[in-house]
This record gives sequence, C-alpha cells and structure tokens, in this order.
Amino acid sequence: MTEKPAIRIHYCSQCQWLLRAAWMAQELLSTFGDDLAAVTLQPGRGGVFEIYAADTLLWERKRDGGFPEAKVLKQRVRDLCWPQRELGHNDKPASK
Repeated sequence: MTEKPAIRIHYCSQCQWLLRAAWMAQELLSTFGDDLAAVTLQPGRGGVFEIYAADTLLWERKRDGGFPEAKVLKQRVRDLCWPQRELGHNDKPASK
C-alpha cells in the first residue's frame, strides 16, 4: 500500500459504544501513529460496530462474534496495510 490508510470505526451510539470505539482508535494510533492518514469515529444506530481500513471491512461485530481484542485488530490492520511489519509482543501467540 503506497498511501497512508484511513481507519474508520462505525459504532452504535444507541448502545453507548463510543468509549469502546475511542479506545480502539487510541490503540491503533499508539501502534501505527504517523503511518495512518486518519482514524475517524462514525456514530451509527442499530448495534453496528464495524472497523474499516482503506475501505476494507476488517471487523464486524455480528459477523466476527463480538468486539475485537486490540491485538487482533492491530494484526488485521498490519496484515492489510503493511504485511512485512512486525508488531513485537503483539505478534506472539497468547500463552495458555
């Protein structure tokens, strides 16, 4: 990917998911910082929670079974935008 991707988090304002969406945005900005064009929060209704990168749906609450862990979301963003990039401790499998 040559351009910086924009991330969009579409969340349900009826369900009070703003804080969850803002936390996801903060996690992405902390990890990818200047490599992102923007992270935007888009309020919606009806239980929506979707995360897009460069217009590609990365996460959908109903399809993917709930909300993503920050680690999983970061891996999906990385896999789409910078597949060769390492994420340090976020690339290690969870210990059992």
